[in-house]
Amino acid sequence: MLVALSPVADGDVLSGWLTAFANMAVISSFLGVTLGLFDFVADAAGLDDTRAGRRNTALLTFGPPTVAGILFPNGFIYAIGLAGLCACIWGALIPALAVRAGRRGAYSNQASQFRTPGGSGLVTAVGIYGVLVGVCWCLGSLGFLPGS
Repeated sequence: MLVALSPVADGDVLSGWLTAFANMAVISSFLGVTLGLFDFVADAAGLDDTRAGRRNTALLTFGPPTVAGILFPNGFIYAIGLAGLCACIWGALIPALAVRAGRRGAYSNQASQFRTPGGSGLVTAVGIYGVLVGVCWCLGSLGFLPGS
């Protein structure tokens, strides 16, 4: 974004504000994800809320990404793309399949509960969108799309 806006940025002040905004966006994203991940790791590993438990949770939470970041400096870009693919699966494919299964499966006698605006056409469109995004991600990561 910064590279695209730099030709129209009017001076160093606007460029500085754009850089600060981009840095704050990354920092807030990092903090939000790591706080949730920290609690998840503590719960999953059964670590308590003592000083030693928080230290061990921090090592489990931040150790592997730190090592991966040192070994694979550009791996973050790939990981963000993979996270986007997972979000597409969880946000488009799974809900569409759940509605479809709910309408056709064990709850078919209560089909009125599973009616959505747009009917089955909308559910199908959401599913196709999810598949299309997944295919584009796969083609892009294999280098078959321009700019990848």
